[in-house]
Amino acid sequence: VLLAAAVCTKAGKAIVSRQFVEMTRTRIEGLLAAFPKLMNTGKQHTFVETESVRYVYQPMEKLYMVLITTKNSNILEDLETLRLFSRVIPEYCRALEENEISEHCFDLIFAFDEIVALGYRENVNLAQIRTFTEMDSHEEKVFRAVRETQEREAKAEMRRKAKELQQARRDAERQGKKAPGFGGFGSSAVSGGTTAAMITETIIETEKPKVAPAPARPSGPSKALKLGAKGKEVDNFVDKLKLEGENIMTSVGKRSTEAAKVLAPPVNMESVHMKIEEKISLTCGRDGGLQNMELHGMIMLHISDEKFARIRLHIENEDKRGVQLQTHPNVDKKLFTAESQIGLKNPEKSFPINSDVGVLKWRLQTTEESFIPLTINCWPSESGNSCDVNIEYELQEESLELNDVIITIPLPSSVGAPVIGEIDGEYRHDSRRNLLEWCLPVIDAKNKSGSLEFSIAGQPSDFFPVQVSFISKKNYCNIQVTKVTQVDRNSPVRFSTETTFLVDKYEIL
Repeated sequence: VLLAAAVCTKAGKAIVSRQFVEMTRTRIEGLLAAFPKLMNTGKQHTFVETESVRYVYQPMEKLYMVLITTKNSNILEDLETLRLFSRVIPEYCRALEENEISEHCFDLIFAFDEIVALGYRENVNLAQIRTFTEMDSHEEKVFRAVRETQEREAKAEMRRKAKELQQARRDAERQGKKAPGFGGFGSSAVSGGTTAAMITETIIETEKPKVAPAPARPSGPSKALKLGAKGKEVDNFVDKLKLEGENIMTSVGKRSTEAAKVLAPPVNMESVHMKIEEKISLTCGRDGGLQNMELHGMIMLHISDEKFARIRLHIENEDKRGVQLQTHPNVDKKLFTAESQIGLKNPEKSFPINSDVGVLKWRLQTTEESFIPLTINCWPSESGNSCDVNIEYELQEESLELNDVIITIPLPSSVGAPVIGEIDGEYRHDSRRNLLEWCLPVIDAKNKSGSLEFSIAGQPSDFFPVQVSFISKKNYCNIQVTKVTQVDRNSPVRFSTETTFLVDKYEIL
């Protein structure tokens, strides 16, 4: 039977001890205090016996991992259990030091309880222990995801109602009448119109966009902001649950799809709105050389007002890299080739209303190194028992502005935290997934290069593949919509555009 598991100093001072049978504090402290005196320094044994108990131990730098068992316990099983205990500790502690062990003592005790129950070894491995101690609840995820989706839908509904109120007020003013009262305020009140106007203005005021401050570098390690990431993750999660047959109840009901459309638009969305989206998939070698780069782009047209359904888009293509363009089958290809305009083959027909229509897409595939938007050079070099890693980035396409850049470097497992030397930007160490994330708020022409230096035990091949993610409001291929005109009168139409450049895959192998 396993009596106790403890982490103690070489002097026998207990830092963390978990007893699996009824034992007093005095008893366990006495056993651990006697342990260092029983060891013979010249011999390479991993156990010591007394008249009543057996100590099975493993040195860990300045500490000992000790199991106290009865004398008739199976020592082979105890040694296997000891190895599992020793592998658990680096999972929660960056360094094998007294302060670090004390700081994570409760995490260690919970993990110890997963290994041993009532003195007997449980049939678990390290991955199962990690899963059990995380206590991840599927029901809680469902509840939180549904609640956040409902909150966003309610906000979208509020904005829609506010616009209706404001439009009604404007119509009333245009006709020279008093603005009617809305809701429970009643139109018979003398100040009904004024009250309604005030309410409308208040709701609309909350909708005005806040000016985003210039990104400043934080003083300490912090998680990089990811634009719109949380909302997308929740929406994807809810969609997956619905596909799996989960019955997700929403308070908005049939309007949920309409609300989802209202969530995404930019601040000033006109009746004619274009969404320009590009995705890049790139693979480089660690010693240089572009193995493959593929970029896909598309212009999506959204028309919300029927009177602007018969229009033409004037496209400006300043790309000189040999992008392959392709129009929608219903678009007049000759008109596009001759005048760079996108219009329907039949000018009498209209574009669909209130739906996203892809009108133009493009593709770029190359192995030309000069086309790489952001180059990453990772240079690990062995130095004794550790490895010194130098990694740098350089923005080759200076017209781009990359936001929320995260460069992810894999690390060897069970070797503790990396020692950071010099760094531009911030970092965070994910000990569970054995990753180092280098976080940079902005990379642009003013901040086109930077470097990170760190050292950690490992081999040069342990630090690949390096992965990169970012988001940009400028597209890579310089293809833009410059003007929108009506088919009949050739008069200009107000329009809005939303440009996004995303990463599908960006790896240095």
